[in-house]
Amino acid sequence: MQIWVDADACPGEIKELLYRAAQRMKVKLTLVANQSLRIPRSEFIETLLVRDGANVADRRIVELAEPGDLVVTADIPLAADIVAKGAIALDPRGQLYTAANIGERLAVRNMLDQLRGVGYIGVGPPNFGPKDRQAFANQLDRWLARSKKINGGATS
Repeated sequence: MQIWVDADACPGEIKELLYRAAQRMKVKLTLVANQSLRIPRSEFIETLLVRDGANVADRRIVELAEPGDLVVTADIPLAADIVAKGAIALDPRGQLYTAANIGERLAVRNMLDQLRGVGYIGVGPPNFGPKDRQAFANQLDRWLARSKKINGGATS
């Protein structure tokens, strides 16, 4: 099991938290992006550079993710594809996407996108803050604990 990150829009605080967790728990972490990223030197952390273009990183993550893997993304359509594949999708704000809630989340996202398109909604989500970071850290810890239990103590 491993962690995949839709890295282009992932907050730096979340990436730093993931770097420490990957090293501490010895779990493979792959950041997928269409631009070069600075990452710590570690046998557990790598980047995957994809060409520029709409949803190129998303498609690559869907292609590579396995059931049980964790995918960190704020992209709800990507999360829907990941959940359908049997992997776990986690928003950087700590929202866990599951088979039980992804349909509703996708419908709300599509409705808000339409409302933005016609000018009814002009603002995005609130700024990323400490509560978001803590919610993410809690969900990450739960996934790491489950992964360790499933793999008999080895997470990579």
